Amino acid sequence: MSETPAFRPIGVIRTPHKEARGTPIQPKFAEGIEGTIEVDPGYVEGLADLDGFERIWLVYWFDRSPGMRLKVKPFMDDVERGLFATRAPCRPNPIGFSCVRLLKIDGNVLHVADVDILDGTPLLDIKPYVARFDKWDVKRSGWQDAADASATRADKRFEK
Repeated sequence: MSETPAFRPIGVIRTPHKEARGTPIQPKFAEGIEGTIEVDPGYVEGLADLDGFERIWLVYWFDRSPGMRLKVKPFMDDVERGLFATRAPCRPNPIGFSCVRLLKIDGNVLHVADVDILDGTPLLDIKPYVARFDKWDVKRSGWQDAADASATRADKRFEK
């Protein structure tokens, strides 16, 4: 097995979400909420051609995760579930991802919408959303098929 890589943030995510409680739990529930991504100047060259994409994937570090738990009660359920069957932030490697709408790019600043991420979150990577690669028509989504669809905002269950 190779050595574990060390990840370094490439920027910071800025949003109106100052605390987990009340933050939308997925980009789908954050429609219209805007934020910015401040990419470190050394990575600006890598933003070339990104402005042609409507949506982008943001890969980030859950820097305020309460620590790993293998069983959790996810936001849309009151039943304890296995961590890997959820999108809870308390992961062995606390990495999150969100598919946000790219509005425009000003130098090293990306203006985005539909953002469900806490303000000040370290950005690890950016990838374009490509519908022909990323969109799948699925028949089942596990326990989510029966989940409470009205639960769209975070509560205190994953706070430190």
